Amino acid sequence: MSARAYIAIGSNLAEPLKQVIAACDEIANLPKSTLIQKSSLYVSKPLGYEDQPDFVNAVVLVKTELSPHELLSELQSLELLHERVRSFANAPRTLDLDIILFEDLEINDPKLVIPHPRMHERAFVIFPLQEINANISIPHIGDIAKIAKGLDPESAKRITL
Repeated sequence: MSARAYIAIGSNLAEPLKQVIAACDEIANLPKSTLIQKSSLYVSKPLGYEDQPDFVNAVVLVKTELSPHELLSELQSLELLHERVRSFANAPRTLDLDIILFEDLEINDPKLVIPHPRMHERAFVIFPLQEINANISIPHIGDIAKIAKGLDPESAKRITL
């Protein structure tokens, strides 16, 4: 049985625009998965550790027969392919892939938390997600339109290619 999963993509190292575009293509080729839709690309300032380059971000929707943990494993393999190094929290990265929603599932274990716990605070996740699905509601948080209205529109700007 297939499920719909939303994946947030971010990069701020090694030509971030190319990293995010390549990640979209690679996600489209994941086993037992189909890329349904991808957002525009956005640029955003780093959060937490601010002494680093701006990020390029996007969100994609996939239909997958993988379990959430299998999908996570595939995404982590893609991060490694892009030479992702996990040095410290909010560090610069070549590629960051997060499952932000997986159907209506709620998961809270040491390896995976869905819905992503801080997604509603991040314009670089909410704006591209809203672009893909303007009617989505995030469990225990609410309607995406209301969430988006509470975020600074300058904090994540759509990139015109």
